[in-house]
Amino acid sequence: MKSVFFQKENDCDIGYVVFLPENYEKGKKYPMILVLHGAGERGNGKDELKNALSIGIGRYISDGKLDIEAIVLCPQCPKERVWNQFVFDIKRLTDKVANEYGADEKRISVTGMSMGGFGTWEMGLTFPDSFSALAPICGGGMAWRTGALKGKPIWAFHGDADTVVDISNSYEMVKKSKEAGAEIKYTVFEGVAHNAWDPAYLTTDVINWLIRKER
Repeated sequence: MKSVFFQKENDCDIGYVVFLPENYEKGKKYPMILVLHGAGERGNGKDELKNALSIGIGRYISDGKLDIEAIVLCPQCPKERVWNQFVFDIKRLTDKVANEYGADEKRISVTGMSMGGFGTWEMGLTFPDSFSALAPICGGGMAWRTGALKGKPIWAFHGDADTVVDISNSYEMVKKSKEAGAEIKYTVFEGVAHNAWDPAYLTTDVINWLIRKER
């Protein structure tokens, strides 16, 4: 895939990387995936933007392990901050990139891991009508707000040996989302610790699942 690096987006202090399909054609509509990294990949400034691609989908694309027929947006959260503080900035950035590169507005999904898993839930809760599907990995959120996710396709992942983000965080969100009428898939990896993103992204069909979903 082709990559394009950007320092900042307008007035918010967020750098980002856009990956485009190898045979990208301007004017053609593509699905789009917003990818939110974990706390360890935060950074400030151009020299640290590469941190956002050090693990997860950004890393797999950079290493040639994944070739995704979609626009992939990888923003970077500044140090000492969390994604939940930037939901409106991320939404503006997502809309801008979608418009600039020709994303199909009905097929814009979001996924993330750890801090990004929390961010994925929060983006879905804050903008329930904007995303076609959610795939939070070892995340969590405010389960009492899951009424907003009625009808939303969600595939959540967690490792049952996670000592960084307890699996109860995903379990509660999944339980309440299902009760609220969301389309829930929930995969628990036995014996897997915090890095549930490796088996999630590399051994399941979740990326194609995200691409196929349409709101």
